[in-house]
Amino acid sequence: MSIVTLIGDRLASPGTEFVYEGESAACEGCPYRQQCLNLTEGVRYEVTEVRESGQLLDCAVHDTGVRAVEVEPTSIAANVASKGAYAGSKVSLPGPCPHTECPSHQYCVPDGADFESEYRIDEVRGDPPHEFCYLDRELTLVELAPPESTD
Repeated sequence: MSIVTLIGDRLASPGTEFVYEGESAACEGCPYRQQCLNLTEGVRYEVTEVRESGQLLDCAVHDTGVRAVEVEPTSIAANVASKGAYAGSKVSLPGPCPHTECPSHQYCVPDGADFESEYRIDEVRGDPPHEFCYLDRELTLVELAPPESTD
């Protein structure tokens, strides 16, 4: 289900993905707070539509202003333990990885996911982009389903 919200004009194009980080100190006293701060912190969203009838509004956080868009929670590409990694199964992320130079790091520590939560696998993509895991983990690259509810 789409949610109408306000985001920075530079981000307002279909297909843009972002993780909602919550309220900024600069939001205090803003007349558009209710329209901007209506997403769930830590959830990854994708812009599905830009409201063309909406106007560009001034914003203390976004230098070029904000505009109305429709967003939906979106899936997260992640590396998970290969054992039990099949579509429909529930998994948790294997844990943090300090090896930021690894080509798989963005999938081992994905934006919009946390290590304490359990996720459902939507799709198995296959082998991760690394040649070997520095932590000696057997990993599979998957798409984690978006959260069931953003309330």
